[in-house]
Amino acid sequence: MNDESAEERGKPIGRRVLLGTLGLGALGVVTAPTLQRGLESFLASAADTDPTGLTELLPNGGGFRYYSVASSVPHKNATSYRLKIDGLVDRPRTYTLADLRALPQTRMVRDVQCVTGWRVPDTPFEGVRLSRLLDAAGVRQEAGAVRFTCFDGTYTESLTLDQARRSDVLVALRMQDKNIGHSHGGPVRLYVAPMYFYKSAKWLSGITVTEDVRPGYWEERGYDVDAWVGRSNGRDDEPTS
Repeated sequence: MNDESAEERGKPIGRRVLLGTLGLGALGVVTAPTLQRGLESFLASAADTDPTGLTELLPNGGGFRYYSVASSVPHKNATSYRLKIDGLVDRPRTYTLADLRALPQTRMVRDVQCVTGWRVPDTPFEGVRLSRLLDAAGVRQEAGAVRFTCFDGTYTESLTLDQARRSDVLVALRMQDKNIGHSHGGPVRLYVAPMYFYKSAKWLSGITVTEDVRPGYWEERGYDVDAWVGRSNGRDDEPTS
């Protein structure tokens, strides 16, 4: 599902390293608002051009934190981006960015909740309902789950077929009323509104229909497979939808 060679794939990082970066979040609390806005603007620009991926570990605009589990992530644009749908389907297909933009778009506004604790309220997302792409592919009767792969060469996620068909699960092309940039997982990412944000895989490149759920990157490292906000991972956050 990933169109990158083994040489281009970044090395994965572990949960300890990810959680260790959360201390950087205190910067946004102690910095004066004007300086904080300037820092966020700088980091947002730098993250889109940073070849190392290190800026994605820093606190950034609007309360978001940028995480990558690979040391670097290739950039994709309207010319190079592809989304492949395969597995237990009758009509496998590869979509370009233009193909996805030509389909009916759904807009929703929900809170984004990270399992590490931060929350970004009232975040607009726009894109194609995943259920529409699954219906177009013709899911076979024996199918029971969907696996997602990403062009960072490392990250994976999964949903049951019933979860994937929810109306609040998008293949998202826009966030905060603009095209999704590289540092936010663009040009295309998954958005699973009622689950913790690690289920919303960034840099989406593959959707594979499978018979059973295959635990994703963070599930293999201790997070819950069913990641409902406030009902999983030992947390009691308010639901996001």
